Amino acid sequence: MRTELKAKFIQHLSNKKGEKGFTLVELLVVIIIIGILAAIALPNFLNQGAKAKQTEARQNIGMANRVQTVFRSENNTFATTFDALAMGTLSGTSTTASTSNYSYTLAGAPESSSLIARANDAALKGYIGGASRFTNSQSNSVISAVACEATAPGTTAPTVATNLTTSATTAPICAGSFVRLGS
Repeated sequence: MRTELKAKFIQHLSNKKGEKGFTLVELLVVIIIIGILAAIALPNFLNQGAKAKQTEARQNIGMANRVQTVFRSENNTFATTFDALAMGTLSGTSTTASTSNYSYTLAGAPESSSLIARANDAALKGYIGGASRFTNSQSNSVISAVACEATAPGTTAPTVATNLTTSATTAPICAGSFVRLGS
């Protein structure tokens, strides 16, 4: 009986050798599924690089707003140079600084300050941030800050005159084709 089982087992193994591999239909189905997944995932993957680069500008605008608020509280004026701000990422004795992705312009005055982040690449969004001192409805002096993002990449370079509104009686407001971040 043992030899009979051995013979059947060997016969079974020899029959299996002819069934190796995948059929053409199976391979085509797998290729189609991979193609569909790639078509869905690739655009999302490609946008991650731009999002990472834009994070740099958002971080610098937010940090500049926080530092300007503290600086104004201590000095009765906003900082007018990057060295006065003492931000590690942007430095210099002038009002301009740049990184590989953005060019920054700082404008400080006794009652308001702004930082403009102009994209060096048309695929990136522009940013503008500002802090200002104003008198609220209870006649209290208040320092407020705002960060604004362009609604679309390649938008014309932000300017204080058209994209950030400040006044002596209201908090800074995003204007034009810019929307407020964090709201």
